[in-house]
Amino acid sequence: MKESWRWYGPLDKITLSEILQTGASGIVTALHEIPYGEVWPCETIAKRKADILAAGLDWVVVESLPIHERIKRGDGDLSALFANYRQSMANLAAEGIRTICYNFMPLLDWTRTDLAAPVATGGSCLRFSTPKMAALEIHMLGREQARYAYPAEVVTAAESWFQASSDEGRAQLMHSVMAGLPGAFDRYDADGLKAALKLYDGLDRSALRRHYKRFLDEIIPAAEDLGMRLCVHPDDPPRDILGLPRIVSDAGDIDWILDAVDSPANGLTLCAGSLGANPDNDVSELARRFASRTWFAHLRNVRKDADGSFEEAAHLAGDTDMVALTAVLLEEEARRRRIGEDDWEIPFRPDHGHELLDDAARNTHPGYPLIGRLRGLAELRGVIAGLSHDWKERR
Repeated sequence: MKESWRWYGPLDKITLSEILQTGASGIVTALHEIPYGEVWPCETIAKRKADILAAGLDWVVVESLPIHERIKRGDGDLSALFANYRQSMANLAAEGIRTICYNFMPLLDWTRTDLAAPVATGGSCLRFSTPKMAALEIHMLGREQARYAYPAEVVTAAESWFQASSDEGRAQLMHSVMAGLPGAFDRYDADGLKAALKLYDGLDRSALRRHYKRFLDEIIPAAEDLGMRLCVHPDDPPRDILGLPRIVSDAGDIDWILDAVDSPANGLTLCAGSLGANPDNDVSELARRFASRTWFAHLRNVRKDADGSFEEAAHLAGDTDMVALTAVLLEEEARRRRIGEDDWEIPFRPDHGHELLDDAARNTHPGYPLIGRLRGLAELRGVIAGLSHDWKERR
């Protein structure tokens, strides 16, 4: 497995030279400064790749080449947006970059209600509080229909939190929810989010699937021609929020996506944390089921609460058996080698991480500290080495 690291480009508080010291060899990045829907220019891609190579690293995965919200809404004439997406893919392929991670979550990307929840042993983590999210929907956005999307006890807890909260606490909640949009230019207050949600009126699960199918039909043939692989990132969290449907949350969803255009170019990013936040998902079993179409992995762990809340756990703690999951990915790599695939290695990155020691002073992108991810990478490296050694001994 290829050790990789997410880097947010020149504005990242973590430098390429520091990443090299973690032991990672691959970089996962994107041109976050380019607005959604515009073409990624050849010269900008080439410059970013040259900077990465000069640091002794390699650009192995694009995360993400964003999909414009109009495509998700099926809004108007989309031909120019599809053409721009295909041209950006061609420009990336010309530089030898052939794996693209993307998501199809409407409006919001990953969503958390707390960016610095305390961890019992020290440090802080990202957390999704179901009562806080319900409070935002029902009381701050005035979505009365959201009362029926949550269990009664969550609605009661949401009202208690809201009544006890200050203006500062409510503003912090909105800030936390908005923080999952690292490449977007829009950030919303409550009124702005209400206005944005109106654009999605009538967008239900079947409509979003229909728009997704159109995207795949437009893009996957071009990916095949370019020798590229797209791998969809699961929904985070894996549930509808703000009245918007999520359609990449479980085995049935993934089956539908991979069958919608049955091609190796239409693949999966196995995000252990996103899938692990759904109590109905067995992440190791999902990894085994979709191994042959998995081109990229995010390895992180979550600890779930009975009310649907969850928080980021240490990489080898939490509810997912990370050793069993890693074994599945190593087995898939071995299968690819046996059948003679040249590009058999699965890039992975330690996803998210606790803020530890002096991480908080760096003010990095939420969820992407240096020391916390370094700890995660070191733990995963040990798991991989141990499993690989055990298999060699048995042979």
